[in-house]
Amino acid sequence: MTQTEEMKTRNRTRTNKVRSIFLKVIGAIMIAIVLFLVIVYTVNLICNQSELRRIEPYGQHVSVDGKNMNVLIQGAGEETVVLLPGLGIAAPALDFKPLIEELSPFYKVVVVEPFGYGLSDLTEKERTTENVVSEIHEALQGLNIKRYILMGHSISGVYGLEYVNKYENEVSTFVGLDSSVPTLSEKVKSSQLEMVKWLKQSGLSRLAMKLGTDPLAALPYDDKTKEQMRMLMHKNMYNPNLLNEVEHMQSNFKAAESVSFPKNLPIIFFIQANHPVTDRWVPEHEEQVKNSVHGKVIRFEADHYIHRTKAKEITENLREFMKEIK
Repeated sequence: MTQTEEMKTRNRTRTNKVRSIFLKVIGAIMIAIVLFLVIVYTVNLICNQSELRRIEPYGQHVSVDGKNMNVLIQGAGEETVVLLPGLGIAAPALDFKPLIEELSPFYKVVVVEPFGYGLSDLTEKERTTENVVSEIHEALQGLNIKRYILMGHSISGVYGLEYVNKYENEVSTFVGLDSSVPTLSEKVKSSQLEMVKWLKQSGLSRLAMKLGTDPLAALPYDDKTKEQMRMLMHKNMYNPNLLNEVEHMQSNFKAAESVSFPKNLPIIFFIQANHPVTDRWVPEHEEQVKNSVHGKVIRFEADHYIHRTKAKEITENLREFMKEIK
């Protein structure tokens, strides 16, 4: 063998060794990733089963379309306030707790947890505004609630538009809690929905929440309530009804653009004074009430979940508003 051939043989041997080491490292990394995902998936399944046993029932079930819808009722006032949640709130009756406690000495407070929320069942029906509204109304009919103040947070502002026009004789006043406006919406891509669905199924969403900042830590709830809210968050996050609701969000908002509140319906909005994304938040809400015989917009220095930190102020201003319109 010549010297040149010997050098080539050595180089090939060295290259083969490097390739072999590289493949082994890649293989080890792939095995580690698969093992990690299996562990995360398994831990998530175990946690889900454990948490389902530890979730404490609250409220009562009402039969709607052959399924159970959960409703919490507190207080015994002459007037009734019906509370509707924002998009994706895992446990509406618990999330509204600060506001319920402020309202219940003066009103009968009814929190409706739509299908896919809180302790309510899932449904196979599309999450169109029409279906959501009719289901909420059926729940109230089942409770024999005929006349009420409708109070909606976030996306329930859009559902509320349909509701007050469809059941105008039942709603005495509409109250928006930083409620959504049809002209301000955003589109969510189907690829994003598939990603969050995979994150939920794989257990990575639980891991991310565990490693991230606790969104409930600084909120005005006791430790037991926070723990229940966390468990319901894991249970309901990215469930089929919520994902379907997100899919319908743009079309639901678009359909509501041509709808306005009845002129004779009193309306009061409690909104954040400085929206972090758009400067149209306040003007669009003012536009919604401008033709109302009793329309009012009250701004607070608060975030989107205004009912958590401004419950007392909301209650005081609502009571004053109700006195003004009588």
